[in-house]
Amino acid sequence: MRITGNTLTRRGFGAVLAAGLLATGLTACANSDTGDAGGAAGDDKIVLGFSQVGAESGWRTANTTSVKEAAAEAGIELKFDDAQQKQENQIRAIRNFIQQKVDVIAFSPVVESGWDTVLKEAKDAQIPVILTDRAVDSADKTLYKTFLGSDFVKEGRLSAEWLLEETKSATGPVNIVELQGTTGSAPANDRKKGFGEAIAANPNLKIIASQSGDFTRAGGKAVMEQFLKANPKIDVLFAHNDDMGLGALEAITAAGKVPGKDIKIITIDAVKDGMQALADGKFNFIAECSPLLGPQLMDLAKKVHAGEEVPARIETEETTFTQQTAKEALPNRKY
Repeated sequence: MRITGNTLTRRGFGAVLAAGLLATGLTACANSDTGDAGGAAGDDKIVLGFSQVGAESGWRTANTTSVKEAAAEAGIELKFDDAQQKQENQIRAIRNFIQQKVDVIAFSPVVESGWDTVLKEAKDAQIPVILTDRAVDSADKTLYKTFLGSDFVKEGRLSAEWLLEETKSATGPVNIVELQGTTGSAPANDRKKGFGEAIAANPNLKIIASQSGDFTRAGGKAVMEQFLKANPKIDVLFAHNDDMGLGALEAITAAGKVPGKDIKIITIDAVKDGMQALADGKFNFIAECSPLLGPQLMDLAKKVHAGEEVPARIETEETTFTQQTAKEALPNRKY
């Protein structure tokens, strides 16, 4: 049989086409086997599921903004959930993230206890978990990869150390009222512990009332009103965050007292409104707790997704502020 040039050309083209299709098929199979299990098909973008406590304070709002902006800048797809300060909402969100097969889960726990079951579900699904801002009290440290946040005990201790220095010449009792954060949360537990242990150095310093204001401005105002009615002599207020301190400030002013003078006010966070109150002489001292965790979180998400080893605990660098240093820092304050 005679073979023409056209026949050869057609046969050659067919062979090349078949080889090309085979190579394409092999490439597709390779992508399917080694691709990102949590991301969309053919997409290497990391998918991060993040469950936020809520929006109870200026600190939390700044923290949420930092996470969202950092995710966009890092090219990470963020699935964001607001738990509205309810643990059941947060557990539901984490389970949704697992079902969606995200690559990494991060969350700020509403409270410390009650997480083992859902964290084991994430571990069984081979989805690494990062704790941000708040810790959990699980005995099984393999349920999460790392904690990113502040040393809350240290913040409480620094607050007390300022007060110890301020009252070192006091001869009579110094009556302190304490506005605690959300009951059962890591910052509330640890800030109370750090402050309480440190003031024990001076027997004149006594906490005469302590109650949760749930980290909110409204809660701080309501509880401070109760404190003022029940205790005719209050010398110092220690609030676990700025927002509760700002609410308490309203109650103190309404009671005819001068905040910062008649009642000294110590808070934690150093958000802009709190710093302004400090610069204005209405607060006396603030221990910083930075909410700008977004860039560090995205870096950690990339590392744990890649299977890299990370430290079990990563603490943010923070400082303290007096009325004078607050005035100096305010013009360049980012939150």
